[in-house]
This record gives sequence, C-alpha cells and structure tokens, in this order.
Amino acid sequence: MIYALVGNQNCGKTTLFNQLTGSNQHVGNFPGVTVDSKTGEIRGDKGDAVVDLPGIYSIRPYTNEELVTRRFILKERPDGIINIVDATNIERNLYLTLQLLEMHIPMVLALNMMDEVRGNGGTIDIEKMEEALGIPVVPISAAKNEGIEDLIHAVKEVASRRIYPKVTDFCEKGAVHRCIHAVSHQVEDHAERIGISPRFAATKIVEGDRDVIESLQLSDNELDLMEHSIVEMERDSGMDRNAALADMRYDFIEKVCGRAVIKCRESREHKRSVRIDAVLTNKYLAIPSFLAIMFLVFWLTFGVIGTYLSDLLSMGIDRLAAVTERALAAYGINPVVESLVIDGIFAGVGSVLSFLPIIVVLFFFLSILEDSGYMARIAFVMDRPLRRIGLSGKSFVSMLIGFGCSVPAVMSTRTLSSERDRRMTIMLIPFISCSAKIPIYALFAAAFFRKYQALVMIGLYALGIAVGIVSAMVLRKTLFSGKPMPFVMELPNYRFPSAKSVALLMWDKAKDFVQRAFTVIFIATLIIWFLQTFDTRLNVVEDSGNSLLALIGKLIAPLFIPLGFNDWRAATALISGFSAKEAVVSTLSVLTGAGMADLGDALAGIFTPLTAASYLVFTLLYTPCVAAVATIRRETGSAWKTLGIVCMQCGVAWVAACIFYQAASLCLHFL
Repeated sequence: MIYALVGNQNCGKTTLFNQLTGSNQHVGNFPGVTVDSKTGEIRGDKGDAVVDLPGIYSIRPYTNEELVTRRFILKERPDGIINIVDATNIERNLYLTLQLLEMHIPMVLALNMMDEVRGNGGTIDIEKMEEALGIPVVPISAAKNEGIEDLIHAVKEVASRRIYPKVTDFCEKGAVHRCIHAVSHQVEDHAERIGISPRFAATKIVEGDRDVIESLQLSDNELDLMEHSIVEMERDSGMDRNAALADMRYDFIEKVCGRAVIKCRESREHKRSVRIDAVLTNKYLAIPSFLAIMFLVFWLTFGVIGTYLSDLLSMGIDRLAAVTERALAAYGINPVVESLVIDGIFAGVGSVLSFLPIIVVLFFFLSILEDSGYMARIAFVMDRPLRRIGLSGKSFVSMLIGFGCSVPAVMSTRTLSSERDRRMTIMLIPFISCSAKIPIYALFAAAFFRKYQALVMIGLYALGIAVGIVSAMVLRKTLFSGKPMPFVMELPNYRFPSAKSVALLMWDKAKDFVQRAFTVIFIATLIIWFLQTFDTRLNVVEDSGNSLLALIGKLIAPLFIPLGFNDWRAATALISGFSAKEAVVSTLSVLTGAGMADLGDALAGIFTPLTAASYLVFTLLYTPCVAAVATIRRETGSAWKTLGIVCMQCGVAWVAACIFYQAASLCLHFL
C-alpha cells in the first residue's frame, strides 16, 4: 500500500517521515526544505510505502508545492492519507484537513506535538475530534517517537478496509450550503467519470479552479447554471465566492475546536522566542545582528577551529605522500607512474581533501542556525530589502541554500509561486558563494592575507551578495519587470537544534565532498596531470611550460591581462574549475608541483597580493560548476537561457575583477 503524508509547513512532517521510514533525511526548520515528493518504505512493513509530499496550506494550485501534492493525490490515488497537524496551532492546520476530507480518500489525522500541548496545560478530546471529523485521530509526538505504532495501525486499518471519511459537509444550511449541494448534483456524473469526489469537484468549481473545470469537460449550459448558483450565493451571503468558502470552513473548525480542544496557555518556547525576536528581528538590529553572527561563524571556522584541523589533515596527507613516494622509489617503479601518483593524485585530490574539516565545521554552525529557527527569521527580515530589488523573502531561502551548493538551491526555487520570481532567483543564485569555493578562498587567504583571513572570507561573501543585488536591480528594469509575489511565512518557535539533524547534515556534506574528491575532481586531476606531463607528440616534458596544458592556457591567458594575472597556470585552473570549483586548488597544486604545505609559497611565484585578490573576485563570480549548469538547464527548460546565464556570469566576473584590479592599482600608484 502507498500512503500520502500531507501537512502544513513546520508541522513536523519530515520528522514523522523519518520515524515512519528510518530515512536519513535532513530536517530543516524553515519552509522549502521538502521540494519534491520523497518515498520511503515503512519500517517493518515490506511493500508498504509512505510518500512525503511538500508542505502546503491549501489544495488550491497556487504554488508548485500545491501542484505536486494535488497531482499526486488525484492521479496516483494513494491507498490512504496521513494528515499531520500541529496540535499547538490546530485551528490553522485543520483548514487543509477539511479540503482533504472533501477528496473522499481513506484518511487518518495525526495530532503532532501533543507533548507540548500537555506540557502547556492544554488537552484535546480525541473521541470528540473523531466524531466531529469522521476519521480516526491519533495523538503523536514525532520528535519523541510517541504514538507512531498506533498511527501506522490506524492508517493500515482505514486503507485496507477502504473506510472513507464520514464527514464531508461542513455546513447544515445557508447560502453556501445550498450552492455547494446544487453544484454537486449537477457535476456528480462528470466527477465519477474522472474518479474524484463530487463534493471536491463542486468546491473547486465554486473557487474557479480551471484545472478541475477543464478535466470535468462541462458544457457551456452546465457552466452557466453553476455560475448562476454561485452568483446567488455571493448575493445572499454578502461575500465573494472564495471568502464564503473560507468562512464556512473556519466556522466548522471553530465548532470542532469549541467541542474538543482546551487551548494551552502561552508556551515557554513562544515566550522565549518573542524575547529573542525583540532583538534578532528588530527593525534596526536585525541585519547588524545577522552580520555579527555570520562573522562569528566565519571567524570560528577559518580563524580558529576549521583552519587548525585543516592544517593537521594537510600534514597527515603530506606525510602519507612522502612515505608513498619513498616506497615507489624503492620499488623502482616507472617515473611516469610515480609522477601520476605523487604529482597527480596526491597533489590534486590530497590538496582538496585537506579542506574537509573547514567544510564540516562551517556546516556544523549553519545547521545549528537552521535547526534553531533562525534562518526563517532571516528570510522574514530580508523580505523588505529584497522587495526593493524585485524579489520576495522566499527567494532568500533559496539563496541561503546556495551558500551550501548551487544545485539544491536552484532546485528549491520550485517553491516560488511566481515564474518571474523563480527565473530571476535562478539567475542570481550563482552569485552566492557555494561551499565548493571555500578551498580556493582558504588557500589564497592563508597564502596572501594570513592576518585577515576572516575579513577576506566575509568580504568575498558580502561582495557576491552585493553583485547579486546590483544584477537584480538591472534585471528588474530589463528582463523581469513587474512586482514580486506576496510573501507569507510562519516563524517557528526557537528550538534547541537536534543533535541527530546536525550530525546528519555534517555527514551529508562530508560524504558529498569526499565523493566529489574521488570522482569529478579525481578525473579532472588525472586530465590535468596528463596534459601537463606530455607535449603534442605525447613525449614526457621536463618543463611544464612546453606541455599540452601550457599550450591551451597560453591561448586564453591574454584575456586576463586587464585583471592582473596572465600566467597560463592561473588561466588553466579556472577552466578546470568548471568541472568542480575545488578543482582550481588541485590544478594549481599539480601545475606548481607543490604539496599542500608548500602550495602557498608556490603561488607567490604566480600572484601578488593584489592579483591574488583579483583572482578571488573572478572565481567568486564566474560560471558555476557543470552540475549546477545542468540543473539550471533542467529547471529553465532552455539550453539558450542556460548559455545566456553562463555568459552573463563570466562577463560580470570579468568586469568586476577588472574594475577591482584597475581601481586598486590606481590607488596604490597614488599612495
């Protein structure tokens, strides 16, 4: 059997999915974590699966999440629905429940966070709730794994016995009641033909849902009769059709809660959140607080913990390389093979792996901010300034994900309601500095700006955001005129981060980094080593300046003269960076023949502090990796638009680095 897991955002849906399936899926604390539907087999029940659908507030097809959810329920026809609701905010959550009841599919209501309700002096009469809604109601606490077995048993029972909701009519009399019943009778045959509930079809027709109306294939005469009933309802109720339906549902919810719910007092978590928000979402203190928090994260990552651990790992890799080199020499292996292992694999892959501690430490802090609920506040705080450049706060959620990786960030734009907002956000995400660029920043900051590493790092991130803002302002006036969609977000209470969630995110990032190091970067390193070792006649070269790689690099190096760096090795590293940004470091290591401990000194022969800064500006802004480009191609559905985005990125990177270098050179000249 297949069960659909449906609920509002921030109601604990993904946590429940993890408990049901044992899936190691990251649990976030802001909307937009669940973009696609995810499927997992229920633990202990082979063949029974649960599908984690995106968090939604309504079945109306306004957003991509709502479309995904509704399409799955109507087209796939799951055997049962698990509707999870936040018991601490039950009135708002039940609005979606009533819409699901109208679909007339076997269903169970999971009252989540019941431990918090009890802890704050509230109660819910389960029997009265079941009687009022006509479906089984199971109290649970997904975070504490309470009531999960009862929930599985209940949904199996209703699904296997095909027990449908007993209540689908939420008003006994009045204009709305008359209208829905009139339309239901007129549409009954059409609804049964396409396999949907007449009640659901009727409410969708009243709401003016074009998808449902077209699928019913109604005649003009039938549509006119139904429209007459709807207009009569609007006249008698004194409300427009959508407001009348909403009023009907909330009246019913109020009666249900009046019978079955004793509201809890204000929770300690909410009181604490209000006090914290007085500072962190304050009109004047919010953005300075955010910058201070991020500076602390970068300082701890790059100036204290991460750098120390990275140096230790680098020393270990260099010692392993030295031992391997001596062993190969003692064995008398072919010098070319020795060069491949030492100068290729150890110098390339090893140099990238040494930055693994920095990646893990950074995401340790970011996952704490995310799970605590702070990231949702940042999206809220940034809504007002983002509107001035043509975006909404929800776009900032995708951009925040972009600090980790551009691939999921681009995919997360599916949660944006407006196609305009979505395409504009996709074009801006590559300006957000992803974690793959961290090894480049860390290498150059340690080599040329050792005393100011944290400042250099936060400066690069700030520059990427600033360039994104300028680009957004230009795009708003040219390609994307118009206003962004309204932004609605629920701010969850601040909670202590889950140790499991933080550990899972750190593990995912470490695993992804190591996989990239031994796949994409490994292949790129071998290609770079081959091109650097042989000439056009495939003879081994003694001077890498005569190699195939030098030939390619020297062709494009003149393009970077205005940017201050025209060494062919610097240009070649940028090309390899298209496969994966970490490959820039491995390529420079291979080309200079230096291990990680000596790479900073080797770079001093290629760059000055000024040209190194210009190089950092270019790597910050130029085209994302091939995986991100492929994702952009898939999400935009156009190869030409993708090519345009890549060209725009490279153009902006070149102009920004050129302006920086020329302006800095001019200042130094006068100083």
